[in-house]
Amino acid sequence: MEEIDYNNLPEHIAIIMDGNRRWAKQRGLEASLGHKEGAENLKRIAKFANSIGIKYMTVYAFSTENWKRTEKEVSAIMKLLKFYLKDFLTSANNDNIKINVIGTDFKLNNEIKEEILKVEEKTLKDTGMTLNIAFNYGGRDEIVNATKKIAEKVKENEMSIEEITEKTIADNIYTAGQPDPDLVIRTSGEQRISNFLLWQIAYSEFVFSNKYWPEFSNEDLLETIREYQHRTRKFGGK
Repeated sequence: MEEIDYNNLPEHIAIIMDGNRRWAKQRGLEASLGHKEGAENLKRIAKFANSIGIKYMTVYAFSTENWKRTEKEVSAIMKLLKFYLKDFLTSANNDNIKINVIGTDFKLNNEIKEEILKVEEKTLKDTGMTLNIAFNYGGRDEIVNATKKIAEKVKENEMSIEEITEKTIADNIYTAGQPDPDLVIRTSGEQRISNFLLWQIAYSEFVFSNKYWPEFSNEDLLETIREYQHRTRKFGGK
């Protein structure tokens, strides 16, 4: 199989980790077990991506719309988040992965908020890949929050309306200071954005995989990178 060009890696990969529930249903398992295996796979993929030189990865773990799911499923996801945040606390430094949890903390209980703060503080100085975990995240909500921050600055006379540019918005979103994703991967065969990184993916390349997220492998990641490397990025040019 063709080797990837390690001198031409996407700097930032974003992943919509879709298909946990369908993976579980296909095997006669509860949805919670699908989410558990999906979380285990995130650990595998993140470690591998870090090892090959990916600088940033943003994964869609739980959207603001996911609260509409059953109370049992949401409760299981919250327990998983708390468990894996604690797990990251013991392993993240060894992996040299910096953890950021992006999204709103609205509806999250204090125990989860504390675990998020602990893992972010512990990995703050890690110099390997930055892993953004989008949890209780919505792309439109992110833009609204950025708009409110900018409006507050205008209100306080810290800047004028005329000074607002694209960079102003980029500086006030959750991924401020990071490059936009070069590559967006969505698993499970679905081909839609689902309110994910609406500002950041304006010129990203998309690759869709038919595999459910729990079965998406390191080799599948390499295959998407190969496909990305065969494309010509134009950024609106000819």
